[in-house]
Amino acid sequence: MTDELLILRCQLGEREALTELVRAWHEPVWTYVRRMLDAERADDVAQEVWLAVLKGLPRLKDPARFTPWLFTIARRAVMNRLRQQYGEAEPMEIEPQGEAPFDRAELIEGLAALPPKEREILVLFYLEDLSIEDCAEICAIPAGTVKSRLNRARRLLRKELA
Repeated sequence: MTDELLILRCQLGEREALTELVRAWHEPVWTYVRRMLDAERADDVAQEVWLAVLKGLPRLKDPARFTPWLFTIARRAVMNRLRQQYGEAEPMEIEPQGEAPFDRAELIEGLAALPPKEREILVLFYLEDLSIEDCAEICAIPAGTVKSRLNRARRLLRKELA
């Protein structure tokens, strides 16, 4: 079943359709949020995202644009949490998760060291496999800015990994 049909069914009030939608999209949303925040905050923010989706779904006019709409909501929730975090006295610490292959652990550390805007673009483009246009829509920036952030983010990541 396509996402568009699931969205329409959700908008008609079918609970089963909402369950299917959450089942299909929870992992990508949680993965995005987890890559932007520490594990402690990721679960809470992911739940905030789904509450916002539940409230906003009836107003979604174009079901074909669900993916950028969903990640825009996730981005706002992450940015709100990051703003909140920067206001706190304690710095955020990123903890490696379990035993991961050396290269993966190094990559996770390198990503965590990047500024949020650059980390976000890398996560959306490479890890969530979104297009330049979708990244631009989600981040509310021009496509050219997405490309320049990708370029800067790649350079910063290479520097971190070197």
